[in-house]
Amino acid sequence: MYKRLLPALLLSNLIMLPAAYAAIEKVEPVSTAERAQVKTQLVNINSASAEQLSSLKGIGDSKAKAIIDYRKTHGKFDSIHQLSNVKGIGDKLIEKNKAVLSL
Repeated sequence: MYKRLLPALLLSNLIMLPAAYAAIEKVEPVSTAERAQVKTQLVNINSASAEQLSSLKGIGDSKAKAIIDYRKTHGKFDSIHQLSNVKGIGDKLIEKNKAVLSL
């Protein structure tokens, strides 16, 4: 019985093999821009550290420090657009980062 069963099992596995390969999801390479976008998470401007703020487009260490100083002096931001009250930050910079900013 085993002499007939073993070849039948092997043959059925060979028949199923192409279907198994077709079911495997192909992974496409991720571009550097997509990788950076995935890395960038929402940044809460009311609680973010200087390092987190520096990860935003166009914001370096000095602007991050200015945001934190403004926050300490004036309290929490009521809106994202209130960032324009911080010296060196304008509407264009806010628009660039709008998708990742939160309160």
